[in-house]
Amino acid sequence: MAEDVKPTRKNLMAIEDRIELSERGHDTLEQKRDGLIMEFMDILDQAQDVRSQLNQDYETAQSKINMARAMEGDVAVRGAAAALKEHPEITTQSKNIMGVVVPQIESSRVKKSLDQRGYGLLGSSARIDEAADAYEELLESIILAAEVETAMKKMLEEIETTKRRVNALEFKLLPDLYENKEYIEQKLEEQEREEIFRLKKIKAKKEEEEKAAREEEGPETTPPETVPADD
Repeated sequence: MAEDVKPTRKNLMAIEDRIELSERGHDTLEQKRDGLIMEFMDILDQAQDVRSQLNQDYETAQSKINMARAMEGDVAVRGAAAALKEHPEITTQSKNIMGVVVPQIESSRVKKSLDQRGYGLLGSSARIDEAADAYEELLESIILAAEVETAMKKMLEEIETTKRRVNALEFKLLPDLYENKEYIEQKLEEQEREEIFRLKKIKAKKEEEEKAAREEEGPETTPPETVPADD
């Protein structure tokens, strides 16, 4: 409330400094918000492509594994899966986008050659190999989707946080500061007018007192001239 602010020039200067600082902060946050939105739109486009590829890879993998089960049997498919010795490894790092730390996921040993899968050439078939290839592609798509969608979620959270800060400055803090500034300026103007009026009254009273003093003393008299006597 403006009425809670003591109307002094010191407070007025402090509020003007806060207004200047808040306006600069508001402009900076607006620029950050706009930059984040642009980055988010780029990531959103990428996420849509990744999600589409993920769905396609999933359908392909399901089709391949169903064909392998139908032609080779579940026992052969499960045996090939159990023969895997080297499992994929996932490492995570981070990167900074407009001040937002997002994950960067690196994978290794996802795609394997026939001899790396453990089941050997004799224990395999073309259909099992195709199913393994399809699921390796699917796993890579899942890893990429996890990275992109996590980045998108973090960017969206930061955009919402920045928007709330911009709105708080624009619709709450700055209006309150402007109101306080106007209130102090009005009060200082009133005090100045009152001071001028008081000084005028003092001056008028002093003049009246001086006039009354002169009247009490009466008109000034001059001594009569002396005429020399005749010899």
